[in-house]
Amino acid sequence: MSLRILYYNWADYLDAEGRGGGVSVYQRNLIAALDRRGGVETGFFSSGLSHDLRGGAPRWEPVRHGPAEDRHRRWEIVNAAVLAPAHHAFGDPAQIAHPRTEEVICDLIARTGPWDVLHLNNLEGLPAAVLGRIRDSFPDLRIVLSLHNYFAVCPQVNLWHQERETCVDFDAGRACENCLPARHDTRALRGANALSYRLKCLGLRPGSWSFDVAFRWSLRAAARGVRGWRQLRGRPRRKPPQGPGDLTALRPPEGAPFVTRRRTMVGIINSTCDAVLCVSEAVRDLAIHYGIEPDLAQVSYIGTTEAEAWAETAPRPVPQAGDGTLTLGFLGYMRRDKGFYFLLQALESLPAPLAARLRLVVAARRGDRTTMGRLADLGRRLAEVDHADGYCHDDLDRLLGQVDIGVVPVLWHDNLPQVAIEMHARHIPLLCADMGGAQELGRCPQMVFPAGDTEAFHARIETLLAGKVDFGAYWQGAMPPVGMAAHLDDLWRHYER
Repeated sequence: MSLRILYYNWADYLDAEGRGGGVSVYQRNLIAALDRRGGVETGFFSSGLSHDLRGGAPRWEPVRHGPAEDRHRRWEIVNAAVLAPAHHAFGDPAQIAHPRTEEVICDLIARTGPWDVLHLNNLEGLPAAVLGRIRDSFPDLRIVLSLHNYFAVCPQVNLWHQERETCVDFDAGRACENCLPARHDTRALRGANALSYRLKCLGLRPGSWSFDVAFRWSLRAAARGVRGWRQLRGRPRRKPPQGPGDLTALRPPEGAPFVTRRRTMVGIINSTCDAVLCVSEAVRDLAIHYGIEPDLAQVSYIGTTEAEAWAETAPRPVPQAGDGTLTLGFLGYMRRDKGFYFLLQALESLPAPLAARLRLVVAARRGDRTTMGRLADLGRRLAEVDHADGYCHDDLDRLLGQVDIGVVPVLWHDNLPQVAIEMHARHIPLLCADMGGAQELGRCPQMVFPAGDTEAFHARIETLLAGKVDFGAYWQGAMPPVGMAAHLDDLWRHYER
């Protein structure tokens, strides 16, 4: 008898718009690996993105849009009360409970089952209270939750306050009140999602000319209709502006709802899940710090096809260039939380004799004009700066061919960055900030610096240029990347009773 596993993430793993990030890539790889292994049946559902134009009660249905692949095992919740991703429903009480959505999810599980395991890659798009209903309705079902982010304790998901700094103290929930630079209009988002869902069900493909034209035209027509309706009703009376002598009551932000949210979500996880899988030791430490039971929290490094490069490559001399220059590599996104702007500032302020001995390879989508100007100016301080406007898997060997050291300068608790694995698997040593899980790959304190500390970063660069890092010892202590087969073996420990 085969094991039947139902997976969940807020975005379909074959989403035509490419949503879901690295978790969608992981989910595709995982289902494909299980298909090859045999003796397993898998299903998948998503929630929080598809809505009807006229609204309506939540329901579930087979996915009716996007790729025809795997239609027999892909379902979605339509008209879910909880929008996804998380910041589209920031602090929405439905993230905790919404009975009608919970009933529909339980109906999906019952009608597509029976299932042996429910493996949730996220709680975004779901009312957390559904876990209690599932536990009561399906007592023999094992519930496994993977922590790819910190949604249970952070409505913004990444413990990244106001898009500028790591959140270390949410001030009894008050910090959450002013966390997002701007709150989303949930009605507008739901309407845009509904329009997208309708167009996709009609066979239009996101990114195509026909989809883009229809989407833009429909949104503009809807906006004109709303403006016309408001004019017919008459403009609402505006409050007169405050004068110099007028008094206004000032109240401190009320954080109690966010305290309740955090406490409730952690309590639900502790009381319903059979295992909480943390994708690095750093994630497990944070999970326990915020209240997840230590016996539940288990480290489970995700499997990746990038691990195949480990057997095909070997450690290189550092540096490779005969002129004594050292080449640094940065992959990913030009974002503050990823440490890109910290890296720019750190290299801009590096003493000139050291800067002249560095080369830099950046593979990331272009930033704004100011950012690209700074990168170009940096090319005059360093020996060389090369930029690739994004990349795909097939580009990596070429882009990383001359890179001596991969730099992962994150400023947030990045669980285990895919970019770190991509470089590590090709035997490129990593210079890491001390946040998140990237430092666990090399396991070399000499290659770690305090996140955001420019002087410490400079000291690490000086040590590298002086040839004082023993890379033989580095690779002896490094952790081999986890392949899909080894990851499946690890998952089985949590799937079986």
